Amino acid sequence: MSTVLVTGGSGFIASHTILQLLAAGHQVRTTVRSLSREADVRAMLKRGGAETGGRLQFVAADLTSDAGWPAAVAGCEFVLHMASPFPASVPKHEDELIVPARDGALRVLRAARDAGVKRVVLTSSFAAVGYGHPSQEVTFTEKDWTDPNGADVMPYTKSKTLAERAAWDFIAREGRGLELSVVNPVGVFGPVLGPDYATSILLVQRMMDGALPGLPRMCFGVVDVRDVADLHLRAMTDPAANGERFLAVAGDFMWIQEIATTLKARLGDAAKRVPTRQLPNWLVRLAAMRDPAVKQIIPELGKWKNATSEKAQRILGWKPRSREDSVLATAQSLIDLGLLKK
Repeated sequence: MSTVLVTGGSGFIASHTILQLLAAGHQVRTTVRSLSREADVRAMLKRGGAETGGRLQFVAADLTSDAGWPAAVAGCEFVLHMASPFPASVPKHEDELIVPARDGALRVLRAARDAGVKRVVLTSSFAAVGYGHPSQEVTFTEKDWTDPNGADVMPYTKSKTLAERAAWDFIAREGRGLELSVVNPVGVFGPVLGPDYATSILLVQRMMDGALPGLPRMCFGVVDVRDVADLHLRAMTDPAANGERFLAVAGDFMWIQEIATTLKARLGDAAKRVPTRQLPNWLVRLAAMRDPAVKQIIPELGKWKNATSEKAQRILGWKPRSREDSVLATAQSLIDLGLLKK
């Protein structure tokens, strides 16, 4: 078994990936911005059923500094670079996201190359694939790239695009044999392990809490965090994954109204606060003037998009669970952990 570095171990995808790496018998090292987070991460992993058995180490390292990275990558065969800022609201300046995402990716790649790491798997996003384009009916694939200068491209979307572009450029120009594979998930759902979870989970939490007065007319891709973790492990070890990017998406994109219908149909009384009324676009735009979190979705109102994971399924044998199961697992875990309003 290999020694694997997972950056940003407190993250939603990272914690599930650590669980699967440990279950597969690997030695795992993970970075956190401060070692004070170690206890929190261990508690999440314990909740997920992990038996660390001394096979998990923590190293303090931050995307904005060189400190800690040489120690983090030393002796590792693989690096899964997952750490990247994803705020719930729009930052004051786009560089608050772009600089740590892009420079952090390059910092990790450089350290990995210098340490003799075999392959880095970068967690990118559908944000680097399907934005900045006119509305289209054609399904997005890994051949597509977001136009970072496109109209209405938000700072997070731009940061993921520029970071992934920079990573591929680094490998081409100065990788010196370092291998790179990239995973591009859509909206990541599934069971949360604690109160520190992905921004995408906030949608289900707000629906279940009754915090949404209605449903914006918006659609996006859904994929389960456990399947995203599984795809990272496949991209890490399969020779065919070198130099490739893989979209992680389960089935067609879902309208928010479909998510609400799924929750109400399958969870019954537990989903009694979930709204069913669709909000007109003008009302959502009005709400965005007061709520920074709402502002991020404005460019996507009413837009139909779709993407396919055919490549990951064909090349890596990846088989994601259904969209509905992912959404339900999200809600059930929020209930079980007491993270919803009484």
